Amino acid sequence: MSLRLPIAIAGATIIGAGIVTWILVQPNPAPRSGSDVGVSRPASDTEHRGYREKFFGGDPDRNVRGGQEMKPRW
Repeated sequence: MSLRLPIAIAGATIIGAGIVTWILVQPNPAPRSGSDVGVSRPASDTEHRGYREKFFGGDPDRNVRGGQEMKPRW
């Protein structure tokens, strides 16, 4: 019975060291092929902000308060 505690501690230490090693020593992800190959990302924060505003901005002159009734096509 007195041998179980040191074995459990040693096992937990080995598992913990293995997890830490696995997290720290991961290979770089392989480059993806497909639609995102030619996409270049903006470098600075102002360019990121401009891209987000352009993408999510919408049309400020369009009135969307009343909405439109949805007509499902059953």
